Formats: sequence, C-alpha cells, structure tokens
Amino acid sequence: MKSASFFSRHRGRRLRFPAALLVVLAAGAGVALGGGKPSTDGLTVEQIKVDAAPLTAFDPTKPGETRFGKLTWKGGLVLTSPSQYFGGWSGIRLDGEGRNFLAVSDAGIWMTGALDYSDGAPTGISDASVGAIQSKDGDALSRGKDRDAEGLALISGTPRDGSVYISFERKHRISRYDVGPDGLSPARGKVVLPEDAKDMPANGGFEGIAVVRGDGPNKGRLVAFSEELRDRDGNYTAWIWESDDKPRRFHMTNDGDYAVTDVAPLPDGGLLVLERRFRLSEGVRMRLRHIHAEQLKAGAVIDADILVAADGRSNIDNMEGLSVNAGSDGEIIVTMISDNNYNPAFQRTLLLQFSLKTTDIAAVAGGSKNDQP
Repeated sequence: MKSASFFSRHRGRRLRFPAALLVVLAAGAGVALGGGKPSTDGLTVEQIKVDAAPLTAFDPTKPGETRFGKLTWKGGLVLTSPSQYFGGWSGIRLDGEGRNFLAVSDAGIWMTGALDYSDGAPTGISDASVGAIQSKDGDALSRGKDRDAEGLALISGTPRDGSVYISFERKHRISRYDVGPDGLSPARGKVVLPEDAKDMPANGGFEGIAVVRGDGPNKGRLVAFSEELRDRDGNYTAWIWESDDKPRRFHMTNDGDYAVTDVAPLPDGGLLVLERRFRLSEGVRMRLRHIHAEQLKAGAVIDADILVAADGRSNIDNMEGLSVNAGSDGEIIVTMISDNNYNPAFQRTLLLQFSLKTTDIAAVAGGSKNDQP
C-alpha cells in the first residue's frame, strides 16, 4: 500500500524533493520513498525473530501525558527483524486476551505470533512465524497485482485457530482462509463483490474489512471500506453484506481528505475506523473514529465521531492495521500497527496500544469533530 494519497494523485510523475526535505519527511513524517517488497517465491513457513524497543511516550513533547482525545496510552513498540519478510503490515487481529495475533502484509505474507506484556504494557513479540498467502491451489501469491493484501477480518474462532477474510487491492477481491497451527490455509473461496467495486482505483480498493459483532441485526455481517472510492460529496464508500449476502452501499463523511486504512469491530456492534493523511506541507496524520451500532445500515451517510487525532509530533507512522479486544477492567484495548513499506531506512514498524472506556463512546451518535491537533 502506498503511504499516502499524495502519491496516488502524483502517480506517474517524477517527483523531486530538496535533500533537507527528504530528511524531514523520512524522520518525522513516515513517508515511503521507495522500499522493495520481498519475493514470496519459495517461502514456506518459517520462524523469525522480532526485536522490540519500547516507546516511552506517545507524544515525546508531552512525556508525562497519557490521555489523548478519548484514548489512554498504554504503551508502544518499535519492531524490527533480521527477516527480509518482516514489514509492510496492513492488517492485524488479536485474540480476546490481546495476546495471540495474525497479521498480513501487502507483499502477500502472513505472520502469527504472541504479543508479550509487562504491567499491562506491550513489551515484545514471541513465537513469530511467517508464510506466503496462497491461492486456492496452494501456490504463493507472487505477482504484484495478486498479493497486495490490505484488510483482515476474523469470521470465527481466533486469529490462531479460526476462519478469516483477507481483502486485496489492485486485483480487487475478498477471500476466505482458515488459520491453524500451521498458519494460513490456501484460499477457501471468494466473497461476491458489489458491482460498483469495479470503480475503485487499482491502488485504492478494499483497505479495511470487519465482521460485525454484538447482538444487533448486523451481527456476523461483513463490512468493507474502499480507500479511495468517494461519492460526489467526497464521502467514503463502504458496503455491508446483509442477510441475503448481497452487498449494499453506505457512506461515511470525510472532512479533512483522509483515507481509510483499517476498520475493527466493537463488542456492541459498532466499528472503529482508522484513517491516515499525508501532505508535504504537514507530513503524516492519523485519526481514529467511531461508528455507533445504530448508525450502521445500508444507504446511510454516517458522521462518525472522532476519538483521537495525531500528527507527526506524536509517535506515528503509516498506521494501517487496527485491532480491538476486551481489557481486564472492562475497557476496550485498541492496537494499531504501521506499514513501513519495506523501507526501514525511512519508516518504522510501530505497534501502539491504547485503552478506551466504554463510557467514552456511549454518547449520542454524531458527536464533536473538533478533536484535531
């Protein structure tokens, strides 16, 4: 996945940046300047080592601050690995305890592992393995147009023993896989796509997907957001697969020209939506929004609440993966991971974790949109 919408709007042009600006962008804005995705030809399943360095603060200019918008900072990690296959993480799902996980990269690679903790803060990753996402015939997805995995949704079970959907762009599709002790199975089938999915840009397809939870009418239904397909008012385009398994369109407002990078289901049937924006004048920003369960319906234009917004002054990068699990005290644990575009010289793989009180998202839908820094 590209690091920002700026590059999609300038695709095919040769961009020239002053050297000083490159340094600023690389160090502070998390911009992809040309990393290379590893080949998955010959990749089977292999264990890898993942190193983790702690982040002492979300906003280094406010080292003692833990409250950001409606989120409370729990901790974060800078992740690195000697493995050539580590990086590019576009989707992640953790289990109900927030420990075992499955992640997918836009190079067509999956990773399983366990997130370790100390005193409630993440400290590292153990038991990590990677493998190639496979076609239904068991072949590694090696062609660029086939392997650009962007979204991950848990259908049933857990991220280490269950069933998942993975969404892809360029060759737009949503496929189903099983996951078990040996990792991800070959593809088991495809979801019927909406007719207007053909209008999505090649590099702006199904960026975020989720299977709705809770006990409401949408329980078990698939939701998918396009990164770049907009309506005439500039709103995001998304779909929900209703009881007859037909996808029906809805929209979410997009003040600020952001791009959706992931979506995660909440226990009550609502959704969290992760957004990112990049501009040369300001660097990278990220934003997290909340769709209330009662807002989620076909034909709606949803004005989702902003829970937190951050810019390059904070420890963010190209934030692309989002997961939610229940905390020990009844709060919601929010985990985000960044896509370094396989470009570790300029970008970081960050894992960020926050807590969110259910009382902070129980307000009437359509709350304030003025939390931006």
